[in-house]
Amino acid sequence: MAEAHQAVAFQFTITPEGIDLQLSYQALNQIYLSGVRSWKKRVSRLRNRVIKGVYPASPSSWLFVVIAILATMYMRSDPSMGLITKIQQHLPLRYTETQEPLYTMLSVLVFSTLLWLSLILALRFCLKLLLSYHQWMFEQHGRVSNTTKVWVTLLRLLSSRKPLLYSYQTSLPILPVPAIKETLSRYLESVRPLLTDPGYKRMTELANQFESNLGNRLQRYLKLKALWATNYVSDWWEEYIYLRSRGPIMVNSNYYGMDFLYVTPTALQAARAGNTITALLLYRRKVNREELKPSRVPGTVIPLCAAQCERMFNTTRTPGVETDVLQHWQDSEFVAVYHKGRFFRLWVYTAGRLLSPREIEHQIQRILDDPSPPQPGEEKLGALTAGDRVPWSQMRKQYFSSGINKRSLDSIERAAFFVTLDDEEQGMRGEDPAGNLDRYAKSILHGKCYDRWFDKSFSIVIYKNGKSGLNAEHSWADAPTVAHLWEFTLATDAFQLGYSEDGHCKGEVDRSLPLPQRLVWDIPSEVQTLVCSSLAVAQALADDVDCHVFPFRDFGKGRIKKLKISPDAFIQISLQLAYYRDRGGFCLTYEASMTRLFREGRTETVRSCSNESCAFVKCDLVLQEAEQCRHLFRLASERHQNLYRMAMTGAGIDRHLFCLYVVSKYLGVDSPFLKEVLSEPWRLSTSQTPVQQMELFDLKNYPDFISLGGGFGPVADDGYGVSYIIVGEDMINFHVSSKYSCSQTVSKTSENRKIMLFLTSYSISNSLAYFH
Repeated sequence: MAEAHQAVAFQFTITPEGIDLQLSYQALNQIYLSGVRSWKKRVSRLRNRVIKGVYPASPSSWLFVVIAILATMYMRSDPSMGLITKIQQHLPLRYTETQEPLYTMLSVLVFSTLLWLSLILALRFCLKLLLSYHQWMFEQHGRVSNTTKVWVTLLRLLSSRKPLLYSYQTSLPILPVPAIKETLSRYLESVRPLLTDPGYKRMTELANQFESNLGNRLQRYLKLKALWATNYVSDWWEEYIYLRSRGPIMVNSNYYGMDFLYVTPTALQAARAGNTITALLLYRRKVNREELKPSRVPGTVIPLCAAQCERMFNTTRTPGVETDVLQHWQDSEFVAVYHKGRFFRLWVYTAGRLLSPREIEHQIQRILDDPSPPQPGEEKLGALTAGDRVPWSQMRKQYFSSGINKRSLDSIERAAFFVTLDDEEQGMRGEDPAGNLDRYAKSILHGKCYDRWFDKSFSIVIYKNGKSGLNAEHSWADAPTVAHLWEFTLATDAFQLGYSEDGHCKGEVDRSLPLPQRLVWDIPSEVQTLVCSSLAVAQALADDVDCHVFPFRDFGKGRIKKLKISPDAFIQISLQLAYYRDRGGFCLTYEASMTRLFREGRTETVRSCSNESCAFVKCDLVLQEAEQCRHLFRLASERHQNLYRMAMTGAGIDRHLFCLYVVSKYLGVDSPFLKEVLSEPWRLSTSQTPVQQMELFDLKNYPDFISLGGGFGPVADDGYGVSYIIVGEDMINFHVSSKYSCSQTVSKTSENRKIMLFLTSYSISNSLAYFH
């Protein structure tokens, strides 16, 4: 309620004796403190710009260069080889002989600064060259070449200073454009196990025709973009894959993250909300101050691009007729809260300070205790973000562009993030823990289709029994970035902020805090009609989605790594075996890999269904000779690891072909080859949720505080969406989604809907058996 305090900061009345001026010192003090906080932020951002602008050097190194130059000048040696004298002669100032030492000093400062900037550019260039070296990734474990050893030493030397979050951004290499011949060759190899001989021959002819005619022309345009743009893929990927989609983003695009599997830190809804909101805001503070350590390739000093963190908070996706737009605000001092059909704006700062967890709990409890009913049309307003984008865009422009509706909508869209206080209980509980876990996943993925704001960068869900969850919009960032945020939030909530013995947040409460502000709406009948229509579309989509969460506890990466096999490759090959047992054939398989070794990199596709993995599956089902299967499994694992490495180092297939297709559309030319490639359905879409901050979780002393990870909806109507997280050494959590409407994905009844996971479990165990 900062605007209310400012409105009464001063009052005056005119009396016969003159003007009576009354000041509210408390309000003025809050205004002053808010201003101080704002200026501190500006100073901090300016300081960070300077520090990361000179990285890998430091601002203090300038003084070292100046002193070194002055010392050599004092010893009557000119390290500038006459440049200092020339600088002095060209200074646009006149001076006398008595002032000459002063101007000599000024010339030294100018020369030292130029020398210092040149050294910084040289160091940056060297760092960029070092980060462009990727051969280390293709070397066998334990057989490191001398070149790689020297490279690691040099990289450690240049990265010895403690970097800020964005310190490496300008030193990261640019994503290269692969040679079109190599991309087409790798594509044909990837589809070979999926096509008959005549089909493969036809596809080969299409590829050759494309390469000899249109392909090289499109490639030239793409190389031109790569020279001009920071990343030749990311902006088109964001726009055409996400923002231009006109269908619902709920289920189809948004994904979810879950709470701890076995424990709930507190059963009090308001208390859990208090700590969760505090932890998220502490993370935002670290992002703003760039105090987070840059993400790195696990087990190495190699940095990953941090550009996706920039739009994590204060961001929303606004609908448009042809394309949506991502809007980001610099900072927000409030969050938007939804409870029982009502929207609230909750200020999380007062007098320039962040509210304590106990104070936020107090404010949340006020919302929970508020008995006021929803305004007409308010309860299900969020369904507009769950339905088709074009109607939402039209309604937004017509009815939410002015007046109280605009002010209320701005309060949601400009909020740091969105919070839903759900009136249901969720989690692995009761007499049917497995079934409740599945319902928990569905609830976070889509809820009631109107009690989430799916356009926000992310929404937090706090359930009645204290369980929590996260729903994230996909266009601004990929799952590893959100997973990093969610890991920090869970760990900070449980292990740093903590709770009192009675389950409340810790700290004191300032009970004079203003009430959370109810958002006011004027929803006409036309909007209410569209809300019902959008809700019907979203509800049909939500009802068709089947989610199953499966904690696999037989073994984990510990036993797999003892066999000297990549755990990810092991799981992917097992999924191929499970799919073949389920469907009797192979399919185009998508595994998400990241390209964040490059500046503004996002994802690339690993086509996990390879000739080698198919050979193993057929051997397992037909020959079942242990030695032969073991050999084929190792070949398939090595092939998968190589495909993953190639995707990470910019030699993938799908993003290159996608960008060639975009160029062809801009030029107004059709390519039968590209059209067929991009229309192929991904019936098995998979992704691993990385565990990036294990140092935050003490699993030895608190073994029950393990994460469930998260999941997403199926990409194809007749396919599966499979997400998995490798937790610790002895557990793998799976999230599998499919559609009830497709009989082929065995989602018709509650009895056979777990067949895919059973086959996955069986296949993983069966794969391991070959090595005993």
